[in-house]
Amino acid sequence: MSSVAVAVPAPRSLTSQDFRTLALSALGGALEFYDFIIFVFFAAVIGKLFFPPEMPDWLVTLQTFGIFAAGYLVRPLGGIVLAHFGDLFGRKKVFAFSILLMALSTLGMAAMPTYAAIGVAAPVLLILMRVLQGAAIGGEVPGAWTFVAEHVPFRRVGFACGFLCSGLTLGILFGSFIATIINTVFTPDEIAACAWRLPFFIGGVFGLIAVYLRRWLQETPIFSEMKQSRSLVPELPLKAVLRDYPRGVIISMLLTWILSAGIVVTTLMTATFLQKQYGYSAQQSLAATSFGTLFLIFGTAAAGAIVDRVGSGRFFLVSSIFFAIATFAFYSYAAVSLTVLFVLYAIMGLAVGMVGAVPYVMVRAFPARVRFSGLSFSYNVSYAIFGGLTPLAVAALLPLNPMAHAYYLLFIAALTFGLGLYLLVKGESVEAEVGIEELTERLGSRT
Repeated sequence: MSSVAVAVPAPRSLTSQDFRTLALSALGGALEFYDFIIFVFFAAVIGKLFFPPEMPDWLVTLQTFGIFAAGYLVRPLGGIVLAHFGDLFGRKKVFAFSILLMALSTLGMAAMPTYAAIGVAAPVLLILMRVLQGAAIGGEVPGAWTFVAEHVPFRRVGFACGFLCSGLTLGILFGSFIATIINTVFTPDEIAACAWRLPFFIGGVFGLIAVYLRRWLQETPIFSEMKQSRSLVPELPLKAVLRDYPRGVIISMLLTWILSAGIVVTTLMTATFLQKQYGYSAQQSLAATSFGTLFLIFGTAAAGAIVDRVGSGRFFLVSSIFFAIATFAFYSYAAVSLTVLFVLYAIMGLAVGMVGAVPYVMVRAFPARVRFSGLSFSYNVSYAIFGGLTPLAVAALLPLNPMAHAYYLLFIAALTFGLGLYLLVKGESVEAEVGIEELTERLGSRT
């Protein structure tokens, strides 16, 4: 049978509908990350309220952060389950459910009775709420990347995913901002009495608002076409991913390692490092971290826009060098003065922004029928491993070398450079085009 050539229209530009989709997706992602991270800012207070008063402080701290870690450990399971339904029944339904689950579990944390009221049931409920939060965040991030990638033109996938990364980072910054306000307005006794509940209540209410706003989102054109043509995967999506796309899984897991290292070390760990190693006050360290995070927000969006134009291979080759120089300079000279600290943190924030290009490769590494599952499995398993082990590894190496942060990030830069070389050579076979044009080309190929 002879095939008839079908002209593929020129790639369209981003429309107002695309920008609304991006804005609502980024807003929801920011609120979910806020809800997930706000726990760590009030861990000390929560530990005293939800465990027996006679328990030693070190054990309370250990168990509190163990509950925090439980949210990370459950992410792979939650992400895989939600992605499974996302590949079979639609991105929009799962996308809405993940933020609803996060909002309800966060409100649950705001309303929970303490150990003094219900005894040992208090930490049990706390663990349950944290597990539900972990399941929700496990589905939100890969779901958001998949959702926007399948809405926008394929030549704007990088910008869309980078914009979403900026939204997630904004959620971390918002959590830090709210925690600072609570600790400024209220006394320690007032915080322990009731004020600690306010940030969880705020996150839950805004989450419910985001659930309502996401009602206006539409299912992705790609999934709608697959459902109409009955081309959905006929088996367990994860089974197809592991059997048919192992290279996509490996590359996506390595890229997630890069993303988690950049965020965990430079954003979540560095404030403590600045206090212990360089003698900055808690206020100075948190202010510097917030300042650097602002530039990280801009950096992730810029990275997504740039990778659309130059491709993943060239982008990661160049950005890895910038990342290596910026991070090593920061940890080498941050102690010089407060001004130097802020300037170097701003530069490092921009350099770490290269992680905004990571989902550009990941969403293109799997075909549409198993994209959500492939992305979710790779991202969540890798983040659970490397996101959880990175703080322990770096903290263990610090007594041996005060530049352990810097050397670890130099290794990450080398890994990024190596992946950039690989993608420069093999990128076309790894990445498939996504977006509306993918739908057009697949329809045309059947004619």
